[in-house]
Amino acid sequence: MSHDLTRKAWLSVVVTLAAFLAVAPASVLADEFIAGTEPSLRPVGAPVLRSFTKDAAWYRTALSGIEAPPYPFSLRFLEDQGAWYTPFNRPGLTGPYDIRNWHGSASGGAGRSVPGR
Repeated sequence: MSHDLTRKAWLSVVVTLAAFLAVAPASVLADEFIAGTEPSLRPVGAPVLRSFTKDAAWYRTALSGIEAPPYPFSLRFLEDQGAWYTPFNRPGLTGPYDIRNWHGSASGGAGRSVPGR
């Protein structure tokens, strides 16, 4: 009988804590901005990008490791690329996967999956 009473006591404590925790976050975070709930709104004071200029240096970086012009038509997306993140103008994996040699492999490209690049 004592064991049953202890179980009931723990159950009531757990239920009370669960109810408290279920209500607490709503009241604590009521004034805080939560990303994704209103995609068209930005938090007050968030930085705003007014313009993004892709100069020759930006294109040199984005097109480095690609053979000289004419560039493949598939790279036309760079014309529409804004300041948002894209993996296409940043170094990726190293070793045989570094087909654009952005990591400056000491082997000069030997052992790559795409030779000559």
